[in-house]
Amino acid sequence: MDRLANTVRPYAWGSTTAIPGLLGVEPTGEPQAEMWMGAHPGAPSRVTRPTADGERALSDLIASDPEAELGAATVGKFGPRLPFLLKILAAGSPLSLQVHPNLAQAKEGYDDEERRGVPVDAPHRNYKDANHKPELICALTLFDGLCGFRAPAEAARLLAGLDVDSVKPYVDLLQARPEEAALREVLTAVLSGDPVETAATVTEVAAAAERLGGEYAPYAGIAHHYPGDPGVLAAMLLNYVQLRPGEALFLGAGVPHAYLDGMGVEIMANSDNVLRCGLTPKHVDVPELLRVVRFEATDPGVLRPEVSTSGEEVYETPIDEFRLSRYVLAPGGAVRDITADTPQILLCVAGTPRAGDIELAPGHSVFVPAGDKAELSGTGTVFRATVVA
Repeated sequence: MDRLANTVRPYAWGSTTAIPGLLGVEPTGEPQAEMWMGAHPGAPSRVTRPTADGERALSDLIASDPEAELGAATVGKFGPRLPFLLKILAAGSPLSLQVHPNLAQAKEGYDDEERRGVPVDAPHRNYKDANHKPELICALTLFDGLCGFRAPAEAARLLAGLDVDSVKPYVDLLQARPEEAALREVLTAVLSGDPVETAATVTEVAAAAERLGGEYAPYAGIAHHYPGDPGVLAAMLLNYVQLRPGEALFLGAGVPHAYLDGMGVEIMANSDNVLRCGLTPKHVDVPELLRVVRFEATDPGVLRPEVSTSGEEVYETPIDEFRLSRYVLAPGGAVRDITADTPQILLCVAGTPRAGDIELAPGHSVFVPAGDKAELSGTGTVFRATVVA
């Protein structure tokens, strides 16, 4: 079992106080958006073992003996790399509105860009790898987000309530077409319209949302951060959801979504494939986006953990690259044996529990190689990330 030293990413949308508050350190005044735990090449965690020469990247440790660190079953199913990335995410302003491809789309898109010689670090490149990127976010605080399309009739009602003439064509389309066609045509129109006209419409919408408040307040807030951005209109096509601590959302392929505000534990398949729909200065590839988006109304599907007889609270998802659960350890409780033949990352978010002989505090994490003895004791809340192998 190895204590992890992790990198905090300073993306502009990050909260300046949430992650420092969890870690019990003074804020730097700069945004601290994500703390990464895992072996992603962009910012691998670091470990120190008695046999190692100082700190070593977890990715290098795994590469040196994949079966010893990950287990034969994990390597056989996912290859010689940790198939998930665990994060603490702290949003102080909205992230980009985005969607992720399924596995077949990712492979096709990646191969196409490789054939065309698009540099992997090019700003207009869509596919950084050939993997899909399902993800799960579990709230640590109240957490606001957008997830999946509203029913067209509900989106039409919301837009009509603004009483803005320039959005009435969208209202008409939403009311006059079958569900898939309505959502596709409106999103296409929003993202492909004349930039000057669209910016003017967004300005009118923002003013109306500010005036109306209530259910329109989140969109006024989004427009404040992204004035004139067509993503403000696209956001109104989506379900707004607020998670309470302990509740979660699963984001599968093709589902448009955005995180708006709050802190949570996020886990995802190890991929960088993101297609953006707006709320960003970055590249938006509208044709490719429209190929990947699932144009169907969905319920956000708020997840609550299922509690096993061992006290493990599991967030069930339909994919195997990750499995997220948590233990809420009460004073005087029994020691929990969580030894597994798969790799694990344990993350403390409250209290002072112990993982084996390692004392934890909020924000501390450890990596447990497959097969290593792992026990939880003490008091606090610990998230457990592993795979289904």
